Amino acid sequence: MTLSKPTILSIALLLVLGSSIILNILLFSRAKQYYRELNQTRLDPLGLNDHPIDAQPVTNTKQTRVVFFGDSRAASWIAPNLNQYEFINLGIGSQTSVQTFQRFTYHVSSLKPKIIIIQVGVNDLKTIALFPERRNAIVANCQANIKRIVDESRNLGAVVIVTTIFPVGEVPLERKPFWSDDISRAIKEVNAYIATLAEEKIIVFDTFPILGDIQGMILPKYSSDELHLNAQGYEILNQNLSQILNTMEPNKLQN
Repeated sequence: MTLSKPTILSIALLLVLGSSIILNILLFSRAKQYYRELNQTRLDPLGLNDHPIDAQPVTNTKQTRVVFFGDSRAASWIAPNLNQYEFINLGIGSQTSVQTFQRFTYHVSSLKPKIIIIQVGVNDLKTIALFPERRNAIVANCQANIKRIVDESRNLGAVVIVTTIFPVGEVPLERKPFWSDDISRAIKEVNAYIATLAEEKIIVFDTFPILGDIQGMILPKYSSDELHLNAQGYEILNQNLSQILNTMEPNKLQN
């Protein structure tokens, strides 16, 4: 059956209209998400309600206490199965490096961890799409805050495992208006800075070669969405993290 031109035009218009409706729904959903995150931050700037202070008091344990600290990528990190370690996760979704730094004393200090694993920074750098004129300041502030978190960790006598910022994945259509290719370049710039932090009791865990492809994007098999890893992604990270922990010299864990 051959369709007439008016029929073909009608079908085409319906397809365009349907696509437009779907895109607008997706954009509205994304805008609503950002609006909720903004107002949640206004209500609880440091995210102290996510991990109430003194909710995890120091306990006597023969295990080596390890704290995961940072944003949602840290929060989603399921610890490896290593019996000699006690893992506590203090990641909070959507947090920037300055929020993470400012809550360090409230959330981490009283726990007296022997090891602190830091993953933070992508929420700073993704704002470059919204404030391109502030790009260099955003990168510099992110670097400075990561250094502050590392310094605070060392002041506790902890060994610091600071991870490079994970690569990003394929950006979906509804997020593209809020995205920029410069975000990936900024991630590489901050990661280059993180690499310079390595010294005694500071271990740089470079996640990029593990998670990324030759274009510097998250390998699809490890990606949950454009920013987050799936279980397989954390499994491969834990294989490498376990090697780091198991080869750590006992004297490094002495305060």
